[in-house]
Amino acid sequence: MPGDILFLLAPDFVDPAHPGVRFYCEHCAQVEGVLTYYPQVARALEVRRIPWPRPRAQVVELVGDTNQWLPLVVLGPDSDDHGCATGLHGGRRFITGKDGIARWLSARFGIAIPHP
Repeated sequence: MPGDILFLLAPDFVDPAHPGVRFYCEHCAQVEGVLTYYPQVARALEVRRIPWPRPRAQVVELVGDTNQWLPLVVLGPDSDDHGCATGLHGGRRFITGKDGIARWLSARFGIAIPHP
């Protein structure tokens, strides 16, 4: 298995529940902003921007079909979760949600933390 994988929703998606409207995920956009502020973090992770519709096969393959909420980090086998892991599936630890991911990015890469 590769190292740490960060899954984000690709921007500019459509939701059939809202015809004619294009969206982006605000939580994924926040994580994208952190990657822009700290390009060394973006280079150290495998970042996958995937389409909005479910099932999200790349995610399901790693953490199962009940854990498709994004943003999501799937930790590499040797990666320290710094107490931020929110789940385990098939021996793989993962972190869901922008807040947990932000805490982990700060601890893992020594970058600043979000202001409260």
